[in-house]
Amino acid sequence: MTHRNQVVVAGVGMVPFTKPSAGASYDTMGSEATVLALSDAGIDYSSIQQAYVGWVYGDSTAGQVALYRVGLSGIPIVNVNNNCATGSTALFLARQAVESGAVDCALALGFEQMTPGALRETFQDRTSPMTALTDALPPGSEADGVVARLFGGAGLEHMERYGTSASTFAKIAVKARSHAANNPYAVFRSPLTVEEVLASPAVSDPLTRLMSCPPTCGAAAAIVCTPEFAAAHGLSTAVTIRAQAMTTDTAETFSSGDRRELVGAGMTRRAAQQVYEESGVDPSDIPVVELHDCFATNELISYEALGLTPEGTGAAFVDDGANTYGGRVVTNPSGGLLSKGHPLGATGLAQCAELVWQLRGTAGARQVEGARLGLQHNIGLGGAAVVTLYERQGTHR
Repeated sequence: MTHRNQVVVAGVGMVPFTKPSAGASYDTMGSEATVLALSDAGIDYSSIQQAYVGWVYGDSTAGQVALYRVGLSGIPIVNVNNNCATGSTALFLARQAVESGAVDCALALGFEQMTPGALRETFQDRTSPMTALTDALPPGSEADGVVARLFGGAGLEHMERYGTSASTFAKIAVKARSHAANNPYAVFRSPLTVEEVLASPAVSDPLTRLMSCPPTCGAAAAIVCTPEFAAAHGLSTAVTIRAQAMTTDTAETFSSGDRRELVGAGMTRRAAQQVYEESGVDPSDIPVVELHDCFATNELISYEALGLTPEGTGAAFVDDGANTYGGRVVTNPSGGLLSKGHPLGATGLAQCAELVWQLRGTAGARQVEGARLGLQHNIGLGGAAVVTLYERQGTHR
């Protein structure tokens, strides 16, 4: 078997997320997040040997524009676009480069400069990446928007199969706000009630506006390296990537007739299984998870796909408070996409930053006490799913 390097997360950084009207330019946010990650690691940009930069709404070589503000070192800079899984895809590539021995130290950066309103397709004169997904949906209102129809349909699927109620999805949105209250990087920190969530404007049954993530501007970055590089440069080796997997759709996505499959439940399930098999970790051993709650419906579906609770029990998992502090696993201590915000290219790396802070024990008021394992889940329709397991060193024999 080919030797694989252990991969250390030596530094992370992110800028506070903002509403589009308050956001800075992507190159400013991207360079700031990079400088924060470099400072956190304790190295100069000249030590970075490769960079992978993720964004969804931008022009070619946008990654270079952001990183040229930090330094002009001549390194390879690879631009990555994988819809909402873009940031985690950049991390996946940086981790591969270090693990394979191609480089000793790599940077993953993600940013997004978004505009107000629902997600829209950029190009109207070519085949849409969403066509196969929407063709598999039952007829619905085009006014709802493609993405909302897909995630609303997935929620209806769960309701029809297991009797889940809209109030359960509302409880997830309430939980997100309660967690975000302790996160200075989050956009929405004021508390909500179930009644307020249910009474907010309808988006696509059963979704309301407050069950849906907002368009957001932001950036986040992570520096990964080998333990040897860390030792040579005096860097912390406290947090490592113990396992990581990336999956895309299979034929079952489109043939199963299950609307949950259209929003990545199958991709998530397979990626999680690969991570658990590679690491030997059982999901019941994981105390903190940052998962892809672009809509409240998807958070519940992801509980089951990640194996945090058995199939069909997601509603009880929420109703029993198993998904928050004092429960079985704290999900989205950051406030998640629903409250922290969802700048598409930055989301996966913001999740990484949160979990690194949790495992270091530096997450402040939102700290999950004693957390030594953390799981990250990030999906992009069209499709990609990345699941990453982080570990604070010394947790296994």
